[in-house]
Amino acid sequence: MIVLGSTSEVAQAFVEEALKEGERFEKIYLITSNTETTERFARHIDVKFLQQAEVIEMDLLKDTDYSKFENINSNLLFCAVGYLGEDTEQGLYDHKNTEKIIDINYAKLIPVMTYFAQKFENRRSGTIIGLSSVAGDRGRQSNFIYGSAKAAFTAYLSGLRNYLSDKKVHVITIKPGFMATKMTEGLPLNPKLTATPAQAAECIFKAYQKKKNIVYVLPVWGLIMLIIRNIPEFIFKNLKL
Repeated sequence: MIVLGSTSEVAQAFVEEALKEGERFEKIYLITSNTETTERFARHIDVKFLQQAEVIEMDLLKDTDYSKFENINSNLLFCAVGYLGEDTEQGLYDHKNTEKIIDINYAKLIPVMTYFAQKFENRRSGTIIGLSSVAGDRGRQSNFIYGSAKAAFTAYLSGLRNYLSDKKVHVITIKPGFMATKMTEGLPLNPKLTATPAQAAECIFKAYQKKKNIVYVLPVWGLIMLIIRNIPEFIFKNLKL
């Protein structure tokens, strides 16, 4: 398995869920910009599951050398790369903040995803799982910079799924709603609409087994976003969402 964004609590929970359910991998490649934290997780799964892992350092914002990935062979890619940034009025007009949100969630991520997608295409097998967001379903004033990047990522995954379908490679788009993670710590989240990393991991693993295409971690978010997407623009533009 290849894991992009391997310090993500959801990514780590998914790895553990897969191993708990009996999946075994020749090696798990943990790609990260935070090697210290990731090394601890690698040791954890080695002790708990006797699963070998290799930590590979990569900073999306700086590193464009993919030669370190040449010898990686895998049938499963899990991408949990994400950066919420600051979408308040102050953050909106902070160009560095905007660039970082766009770069991490889309612009710098897509070349890496496509690099591995080509490997899967050449082998004519595999599954690619990408964590997008309900924020990408419709731009809302509360998070539209982040949402626009996730909308682009959702569109990328949709096109990649279409392109790779006849090449025996399956692409799954995961749309979490509110998630109880470090990234959302301190935000006023409704507990009825918020999933834990463990809940998300269980949902995503089932989607992987059943070869689903687009999955909302909590089904209620599918209904919520269906309603939001269909509010007429002349009404929607005046809502505080």
